[in-house]
Amino acid sequence: MTEPLSKVDSAVEGVEAVDAKGGAKKPRQSTVAAAGVYKLEDLEGKTLQIAKQTQKTGWKINTSPSTVEDKDILKMHLTEPPIKKIDLHFPLGKEVTARNLKGVTIKDAMDAIHKAYKKKADDELPEAYLKGFEYDPEENATRFIVHLTSTPEVESSGGKKKKKNKGEE
Repeated sequence: MTEPLSKVDSAVEGVEAVDAKGGAKKPRQSTVAAAGVYKLEDLEGKTLQIAKQTQKTGWKINTSPSTVEDKDILKMHLTEPPIKKIDLHFPLGKEVTARNLKGVTIKDAMDAIHKAYKKKADDELPEAYLKGFEYDPEENATRFIVHLTSTPEVESSGGKKKKKNKGEE
């Protein structure tokens, strides 16, 4: 061992980082959102439409979103075009955020609301049913206003039931 020891520099060019499996390390990829999903701030000039299905769901905010009668609406995007995240503002000042990199769905918004109110008793909530959402870009372009009501407003999606007359057989 007549050679002098030299310092090992991790910034030496030409040296590849190797992981435990012996392969070259790749840079960590960030989670990529689905195509066509926007940040709310990037929607300059585009109109944002809130799904009409959020109205008259009859959903109580301190119960699980799975209690909604029409389960199909939970999979729908909350807005058109889809957005990654939205702040939901309540009239009394509370604010929650719903996020989904593939586009915030109605269920994502309901989950965020439920998380904030699940420990509240029924008598603590004077208005416990979701009425709908409002978006006013002039007032605040980064959040939706959540409207609540004291009675459930359920929109029937099924057909009319036939009444049977007692006299006919």
